[in-house]
Amino acid sequence: MTGINRELSLDTKHVAKHLPDTSEMQNLLKQEGSVHVFNDRATMEMVAEAIIANGELIGVIRGHERYGLYFADPIGYRLDSNNSRIPLKYGEIKIKGDKYHVIPRTKPSR
Repeated sequence: MTGINRELSLDTKHVAKHLPDTSEMQNLLKQEGSVHVFNDRATMEMVAEAIIANGELIGVIRGHERYGLYFADPIGYRLDSNNSRIPLKYGEIKIKGDKYHVIPRTKPSR
């Protein structure tokens, strides 16, 4: 299946933790030791639109329906507590009910 063919709305409670230099991202970095963040909000929105239009169904993993898509250029990076950055070229949408949020990743969830 390609794309997501139903009405969804953005789950705004997850947005800030995937954007650079927000307090939510900083808190998650302290708690988890690493974070996956988009380059900026515009990139996050572009990734979400692309996955909704053309994403591939990954399956239901850890209680969320997931769709993903690879991008030619980095859409974000994985930052760890040592300030090491790994470029990320995979985007994934997690859906629960009629809400979704989008995450930059290295590869599809398993």
